[in-house]
Amino acid sequence: DHTGGKLWNILSLTVGGIVAVCLGLLTSVYIATLHENDLWFSNIKEVEREISFRTECGLYYSYYKQMVQAASIQQGLHGLVYDNKTESVRTINILERMNVYQEVFLSILYRILPIQQYLEPVYFYIYTLFGLQAVYVIALYVTSWLLSGTWLSGLLAAFWYITNRVDTTRVEFTIPLRENWALPFFAVQIAAITYLLRTHLQPAHERWTLLAVFIATFFFSLTWQFNQFMMLIQALVLFILDCLDMLPTAKVTWLYIIQVSGLLLVCVLQFFNSMILGSLLISFNASVLIARTIQKNLKKGGLLSRLGKLLLHVLFVSCLTLLVNKLIKKILNLESDEHIFKFLKAKFGFGATRDFDANLYLCEEAFGLLPLNTFSRLSDTLLFYVYIFVLFPMTVTAAIVAFQNLRYSIGSTKVEKSLERKEDCTIALKPETAYNLIHTVLFGCLALSTMRMKYLWTSHMCVFASFGLCSTEVWGLILKCVRLYTSRRISVIRYSLPVVVLLYISYKFWPGIMDELSELREFYDPDTVELMNWIKSNTPSTAVFAGSMQLLAGVKLCTGRVLTNHPHYEDKNLRERTKQIYQIYAKRSPEDVYRILQSFGTDYVILEDSICYERRHSRGCRLRDLLDIANGHIMDGLGENEPDLKPSLYPRFCEEIKRNLPSYTVHFTRVFQNKTFHVYRLAKHK
Repeated sequence: DHTGGKLWNILSLTVGGIVAVCLGLLTSVYIATLHENDLWFSNIKEVEREISFRTECGLYYSYYKQMVQAASIQQGLHGLVYDNKTESVRTINILERMNVYQEVFLSILYRILPIQQYLEPVYFYIYTLFGLQAVYVIALYVTSWLLSGTWLSGLLAAFWYITNRVDTTRVEFTIPLRENWALPFFAVQIAAITYLLRTHLQPAHERWTLLAVFIATFFFSLTWQFNQFMMLIQALVLFILDCLDMLPTAKVTWLYIIQVSGLLLVCVLQFFNSMILGSLLISFNASVLIARTIQKNLKKGGLLSRLGKLLLHVLFVSCLTLLVNKLIKKILNLESDEHIFKFLKAKFGFGATRDFDANLYLCEEAFGLLPLNTFSRLSDTLLFYVYIFVLFPMTVTAAIVAFQNLRYSIGSTKVEKSLERKEDCTIALKPETAYNLIHTVLFGCLALSTMRMKYLWTSHMCVFASFGLCSTEVWGLILKCVRLYTSRRISVIRYSLPVVVLLYISYKFWPGIMDELSELREFYDPDTVELMNWIKSNTPSTAVFAGSMQLLAGVKLCTGRVLTNHPHYEDKNLRERTKQIYQIYAKRSPEDVYRILQSFGTDYVILEDSICYERRHSRGCRLRDLLDIANGHIMDGLGENEPDLKPSLYPRFCEEIKRNLPSYTVHFTRVFQNKTFHVYRLAKHK
């Protein structure tokens, strides 16, 4: 019997592993096909391919292109470390400011591999990103499998990820976005943590798992500038569970250390980027470890004693975190991330703000609340219903376990009497389950508050829902409550229900997926193509261009010209520069605008009708409105204005310049226009 059981486990592991790899590869092929069908990417011109990398995506890809086209790897790296084309009249270190090591690595790999004759650089780049989607799906599959004990759960998680693609990923139309590099490594890290938190793990397995967690954490941190905020939430998960005795303290300590060490290693690679050193994550983890050293008897005493100590511990850690963080930022004179905290302060109602940068985020739909139609889409695949069904009993169980842990703790006289009862609760909520429960709750709160972060939640939702449907923990708890518990019933339910759901998903969504794969479109943006071709043909290679940061990212990628500003917003000087450049859409005199543009060495300025006459946002959120408010001017159109706003002495620059009045033509000469763009050359006054 023992030999037969061992052979069955090996067979199950082999089949489950093969299914995981196949599903990962199928997901990559599926997304690559959608991308090709949507743009006809293989048939369009190179400039059109590059324009398809919109906004910051184009900026990141431009550094890959720059490295590939450099005379040598050394020269390419030198161009990144001493870059004077991304921000005019400034030399910046791209490797310090931006998370582009992945572009550097890929470009070097492309240069040294014998594939140049068979594969264009752009395809090597996008296929790598689509390949990472395979890693992502496999990691989700493995996490669900580890939690439930059956690979059927992983199969269901992968199916849900694919059928809810609109809400789980956006890689097919924002390929170079930093999160598309980072999230697969984050998923691998969660899978490794889930395995690490298992009880009775062999010491050798534990060491290898810790190494896997560190490697995944390092790559996640290296590839996304917002890694510190995601890992801060993860650290809060560990902190909550550690305080409630639901995780082994030694493993939690190792995870704190791994987070900090991974981030510090990235800091070194990014030439001691001050934003990393001033991150809340480093301050929080250090504060937790210090507080734990000072408060050694946290986990002793009765319920009231524990609650008092816990409250004191939370207050001490919070105050120490803020103190350490403020001290670090003062020493380093760090202001790179202040716009994020201004945005958060305004978003959660701690006073209105006229800050231009904060309002720029507040007015973007991606940074608003999660739309309600997201839940209707997730419900179509039964994902949301199953998720709530699993989340409720798991949350109740966690609350009971937490109460028992606090009530019958070390040093309590009732330990012996409650041991058996506590053991029952612990079996109902394993450490790895507790971690994934609090993880999904906190990241769910993040997604509900900020739509752009929903991809961190929805992918884990697939894991958590599929685990619950195949879990002996969930079904055991439910059947015990209704007094129908038997091991046979649990086995029947945990294997039959997932199969029914899989059949339902396949029946309902397979025709739609086939239609989606057969639908053919083509990239079409003639105005932008015309603009880029004109710039390449009619301006010197050293010309400096000003305009919106989204458009200028494309200008850099397609033409290689020098920019005044760009979309990578994590730098205070750049934010101030962008606000100044955007005065081209404000109510300012031509002399003021000319003087501002000249201060940044501008040769040409590009005006966009889609911004000047914007209708996408409501009044108060149009870019021109944000500039008017920041400048103290009354906004255009019908509606209320704040009482201290005054009428401007000048008309709106982007509108008035088109009248070719002498006061404008003396400084600006129109050299190109089409239905969307107007390009003006600045006069060279002595």
